[in-house]
Amino acid sequence: MRTSYQYKLRPTKQQAAQFDKWLDMLRCQYNYLLADRFRWYEENRCSINSCSLVVCHLPELRNNPSYNSQQDSLPQLKKDRPWYKELHSQVLQNAAKRVELAFDRFLKGDCNGKRSGKPRFKGANQYKTFTYPTVKSDCIDKGLITLPKFGKVKLIQHRTIPDSFKIKTCSVTKKADGYYVTLSLEDKTVPTIKPDFDSDSIAGIDVGLKEFLTTSDNEVVTIGQYYRKAQKRLRVIQKQVSRRKNGSIGRQKAIKKLATQHKKVANKRKDFHFKTANNLLKKYDVIAVEDLNVKGLARTRLAKSILDAGWSSFLSILTNKAENAGLLVIQVIASGTSQDCSSCGVKVPKKLHERWHRCSNCGCSLDRDHNAAINIKNRAVGHSVLKAKSLLSDSRIVLEAYTEPLRSV
Repeated sequence: MRTSYQYKLRPTKQQAAQFDKWLDMLRCQYNYLLADRFRWYEENRCSINSCSLVVCHLPELRNNPSYNSQQDSLPQLKKDRPWYKELHSQVLQNAAKRVELAFDRFLKGDCNGKRSGKPRFKGANQYKTFTYPTVKSDCIDKGLITLPKFGKVKLIQHRTIPDSFKIKTCSVTKKADGYYVTLSLEDKTVPTIKPDFDSDSIAGIDVGLKEFLTTSDNEVVTIGQYYRKAQKRLRVIQKQVSRRKNGSIGRQKAIKKLATQHKKVANKRKDFHFKTANNLLKKYDVIAVEDLNVKGLARTRLAKSILDAGWSSFLSILTNKAENAGLLVIQVIASGTSQDCSSCGVKVPKKLHERWHRCSNCGCSLDRDHNAAINIKNRAVGHSVLKAKSLLSDSRIVLEAYTEPLRSV
């Protein structure tokens, strides 16, 4: 099992200044390596190496800059710019790795073949995270974390790390309200499914904008609308930013104040998502959700409400917490869940403002979101993944029944 813990750091003024210096140095190196990739792309984007119509000279093609070649250039960087010696070598290598990932997604796409946009250069204060790919397992001791080649930094350890978990990576991030450290943990001995997994304890949920979600048991969770509630306060601070002179200290303070307010809104939404996911996983072992194209929906006129609800964030949190708890989240096709009747399956066309489902064929009458949640549950029942989990759970129960007498002997 893979999970992550995040703790808030309490650095001194000198340590905070050192963090900022490291981030700015990594930003400059990131931009330099990315510019090298762009230079190669512009010089070698055409595969033609000769011209039959006009006799002309074509430059010799360069080798494609790779992660290994850019990584090998780092020792020379430390010779040319000695101040880079204070950075940890693996932190510098991680910056080169980020350049490779960003450029490969631009040219080749991700694992699903989806290409991202052209990578952008990082402006001032836009490079906010640096990562140690490996750290010692005992790096945290007595409220202090030891960062390689940096030193000990005070942190607020609000929960202890289980003994069985191994620290894989360590990332330091600068946010509006301070610095945070994120530890990636792994324990291969934790089972992916809990022993008493009940495949019949299943519920479908339909996320919406009138109510945040409705379950197939007609339980409703009201929507928070944290951004809309904070809009008045955000508008006042935004005016303060626009009235300050560019580059002035007053503008920097106003920008930090605005970022802090946005962070408060995000924290409230995140806390709401975690509590909602916990409540659902306490009641059900299997939760069925729609496979929504949230990016596409966020381009419509309902963009502000959809982004304020944070559907993608909630579904990601729900899936991760279910995996950690040995439970299951199933995604089903979202097409027609609101239009089809949950009782007889007949399609009942409804516009978006029509919030009640009435079927003339079977007489079914219930809330539109409740009807959609039942359809989502019905589509998840008999799912291949659910059958596999159920068979695995049954086989473990049978295996334990056979091995129990052997243990007693």
